[in-house]
Amino acid sequence: MQGADIDLTEAVHAAQEGDETAFHAVFRAVHPRLLGYVRTIVAEPDVEDVTAEAWLHISRDLSRFSGDADRFRGWTARIARNRALDHLRARGRRPQEMRADEDALADMPSSADTAEEAIASLATSRAFQLVAELPQEQAGAVVLRTLFGLDSKRAALVLGCRPGAVRTANHRGLRRLAELVEHGED
Repeated sequence: MQGADIDLTEAVHAAQEGDETAFHAVFRAVHPRLLGYVRTIVAEPDVEDVTAEAWLHISRDLSRFSGDADRFRGWTARIARNRALDHLRARGRRPQEMRADEDALADMPSSADTAEEAIASLATSRAFQLVAELPQEQAGAVVLRTLFGLDSKRAALVLGCRPGAVRTANHRGLRRLAELVEHGED
């Protein structure tokens, strides 16, 4: 386990004991990625509300969670996904398609040779904007595997599919993101 994972694991355990400062640390560590993941499922302006509802469920059930930082990220992603899908069912609609600003893509640096480097070179919010252009299964796999850092087995549990399907969707999604970045540079 790396330093950030150790810190998050300790913060989760302290938050379970009622330490408010630890809960704030957990929130700060997980919220940006969780918000981005929800953004791949639910369209604006509902993203913040759905993510807030997920945090309500997370805080309510935190005492029943057991595991390390990796399990915690997977657990929170699963809760957020369930809240997002509940929201979509309640609204009776599909997520709206989000389009990237092509002018902003034209200013992207051209040094990225691989899909992973393309993701790393983008600001998190910009990366999530591009990820939102992917088909939903690819977007979910990319966010959970590449940005959340979950292994394919845990990501498959969150997405409700097989690990091989997650690896394939992640690979195709990263390849498509690289194409989007490369096309934006032309």
